[in-house]
Amino acid sequence: MSTPFHAPQISRGQACTMLGAAALMMTLGMGIRQNLGLFQAPVSRDLGIAISDFALAISIQQVAWGVSQPFAGVLADKYGTRWVSLAGSLIYIVGVWLTATATSALPIIIGAGVMIGVGLACTSSGITANIAARVVAPHRRTLAFGLVSAAGSIGTMFTAPIAAYFLTYEGWRAGLWAFVILALAMLPAAFIGSRSDRLPNTSATDRNLTLADALGEARRHGGYIVMALAFFVCGLQLVFLTTHLPTYLAQCGMDPSYSALALMLIGGFNILSSWGFGWLGDRYPKRLLLGTIYLLRSMALALFFMFPPTPVTLVLFSAAMGSLWLGVIPLVNGLVAQIFGLRFLSTLTGIAFLSHQAGSFLGAWGGGYLFDLMGNYDLAWKIGVLIGLIAGTMQILMNDRPTARITAAETVAA
Repeated sequence: MSTPFHAPQISRGQACTMLGAAALMMTLGMGIRQNLGLFQAPVSRDLGIAISDFALAISIQQVAWGVSQPFAGVLADKYGTRWVSLAGSLIYIVGVWLTATATSALPIIIGAGVMIGVGLACTSSGITANIAARVVAPHRRTLAFGLVSAAGSIGTMFTAPIAAYFLTYEGWRAGLWAFVILALAMLPAAFIGSRSDRLPNTSATDRNLTLADALGEARRHGGYIVMALAFFVCGLQLVFLTTHLPTYLAQCGMDPSYSALALMLIGGFNILSSWGFGWLGDRYPKRLLLGTIYLLRSMALALFFMFPPTPVTLVLFSAAMGSLWLGVIPLVNGLVAQIFGLRFLSTLTGIAFLSHQAGSFLGAWGGGYLFDLMGNYDLAWKIGVLIGLIAGTMQILMNDRPTARITAAETVAA
């Protein structure tokens, strides 16, 4: 007899509605921000700012996102996701609007940098994981994380051609105004998804667990520290790519439409990646799957940048990177739930994500700095490949055993 996918307090339809709304909120937020790199060259040229100025805004976005994520997680774990996600959606919309109306670098830094970063902390995987963990049965939790991420990946796929169309025929401002209109749908999505707040996120094992207790457990768990450090490298590689791939392809003489094609393919294959690794994470050790992703991704980066890009190699590279992209999210969320339980899931994933965003800052800003300094991305991608191989090896060797608290509870339940 098959076991249910959803939590016992709600119907399957209610679970799917809340998961779908959470996915829509995430797909719009992630889809828009992952295509901002397409605007780097035209915005810089039109406003007379340096490539590194735009890259600085994206770098600040990563820091604002990372620094805000643990605080958004604490609020979501303590009070629920509703007001966190609604406020974050509104901040995000204003950030896109500021970028669309910018006449200098400063509004871009505030809008695309600080505000979109804070908005993402309140609307992306740390918050959607909180929603998913409440509405599904425990044995399907990693799959649910993957399904939300998979649906969220659709945003990159459908926003890339929208950006490409407006950049080709209407200009960059029109493209960003289209993004403002799309972002408005994040508000009702946040409201519907946050209906999960009425469902519990505690059990007998963690009902009396305090934030200080949870932070102490995380600090003492070596595997969690290793996972967070490896997550730093993940952020560095991915944001370097989304920010600088369009400029690299333009430098190699490829038509701008190929940049949009690459991001669209990455988004499309992300759907398979998120679902697939979520499914695998419920069946095989998550640390092994995570480490394999980092190793394969580093190899794909090395092979692509070693040779001049062509349409064929770009398509193959984009498919490979998409297959190894957002699959990390359900695995990281699943590892945190496996080791520590649900009570402070958003908080602990948020702290790990801060490490990811520190790497993202370095990937976006450092890539732009090295490009301005050397005129190419050769050193940047070599550094990314090397530390990716190290991170993958560390991830495979990490300690993924649950805490003594979770182990004792599982023993009693058995």
